[in-house]
Amino acid sequence: MRIGQGYDVHAFGPGDHVMLGGVRVPHTHGVIAHSDGDVVIHALCDALLGALALGDIGRHFPPNDERWRGADSRTFLRATRQMLEERGYRLGNADITVICEAPKVGPHADAMRVLLADAMGCELDCVSVKATTTEKLGFTGRREGIAAMATVLVTPL
Repeated sequence: MRIGQGYDVHAFGPGDHVMLGGVRVPHTHGVIAHSDGDVVIHALCDALLGALALGDIGRHFPPNDERWRGADSRTFLRATRQMLEERGYRLGNADITVICEAPKVGPHADAMRVLLADAMGCELDCVSVKATTTEKLGFTGRREGIAAMATVLVTPL
């Protein structure tokens, strides 16, 4: 078994939604990002890659590579899953926390769990998605951006 952790941040910018865990969540802003800026999936990919000492998401899907401009981050997650499986591992469980004052994550958490479990080929109870605020402190508290943290356990196939 191996454990990994991941973290991702994006600043808010123009737009009317954010992508979180593959779910389009209505919001007063979008995010500034090369891909779709899905902090949940980016943190999850970093955690999975870190668990196997494979670097980070930027190493495998560089933000200066035009192939990834506007990309659906589920593409990154599916490729990361393939890397895990090629090395004889699978996701045991993932615990993901979204950090923001808005948008509200709770109403969308179950839909995120379903999409993430499907992309990882695991049972729904292997994926947890929750949210917290920073009590109006820092960049997330000032509503300047959004962040996510992920912790994973990967186990042999």
